[in-house]
Amino acid sequence: MNENGSYKGLIVWQKSIALVKLVYRLTSRFPSEEKFGLVSQMRRASVSIPSNIAEGQARRTTGDYVRFVSHAEGSLAELETQLIISIELGLTTEAETKDCFELVSEVRKMLNGLRRSLLSRISSADQSL
Repeated sequence: MNENGSYKGLIVWQKSIALVKLVYRLTSRFPSEEKFGLVSQMRRASVSIPSNIAEGQARRTTGDYVRFVSHAEGSLAELETQLIISIELGLTTEAETKDCFELVSEVRKMLNGLRRSLLSRISSADQSL
């Protein structure tokens, strides 16, 4: 999946896709009455992460890219909160969510690094004017 210049080549995007798959597997075991509640919320939040990375990169302006990375970070925080809620409600366990939390942490660090890199690009462009 290493496509130069494409969001698909970004490790953070690839890891976000892996997180989506984990969330779908995890929520498939939730009770059917949660289908339109927490299951839907968790799935939409997880899908939003790689989607925002892709949309930001496709916008082709650094400022827009930063904004969409920020949206991805927000969706990641939303998903993390929903994972905690699912444990608190007894819909899953800490052991069952361990891999999700590990990927959440990893993706968060990578998004933070991507945002910092993009912001430094903006700062460098401003200094060259």
